[in-house]
Amino acid sequence: MDYALEKREQQSVSRKNETEPSQKKEDIQVVAFALEDEEFAVEINQVREVLKMSRITPLPQSLEFVRGVINLRGEVIPVVDLRKRLGLLEAEQNEQNRIIIVEIGDDEVGLIVDSANEVVRLPGDALQGATNSVAGVRADLIKAVGKIDDRLLILLNLEKLLTSEEQVSLQELTT
Repeated sequence: MDYALEKREQQSVSRKNETEPSQKKEDIQVVAFALEDEEFAVEINQVREVLKMSRITPLPQSLEFVRGVINLRGEVIPVVDLRKRLGLLEAEQNEQNRIIIVEIGDDEVGLIVDSANEVVRLPGDALQGATNSVAGVRADLIKAVGKIDDRLLILLNLEKLLTSEEQVSLQELTT
């Protein structure tokens, strides 16, 4: 008899869950870009602009993944080689390379990528949290993985891209 009561409660809960509206995750727009053979992305609200490669002024004694600085309409912006920062193999620079100017906290930083592909709308239900490393990238740097058709986009967590000490170091470079 207890089994029958338990079964009815499970069915009741099951029917209740079917009638309740499921919480739909919000869609997000991202800027997709390539590094090696993987597609990465950052949320569009963190992107200021995407530039063709320009002259980067190297800085002596800077962090190993900092390529240097650029002058963007009178602002000095530090530029990070995202391949180096993520521990990926270096590649020769070509005309497809881009610098994505992003906001990390209160600072603007340029990220060198192999190519910037497009702006993509990711449905909220296409996003999954990332728990393991993907493409050699530490899991804490990955906010989510988005699936669209046969594509996987690795959504970077820009807030974790630089440690607080590295952010201070970059601020010192530009002041």
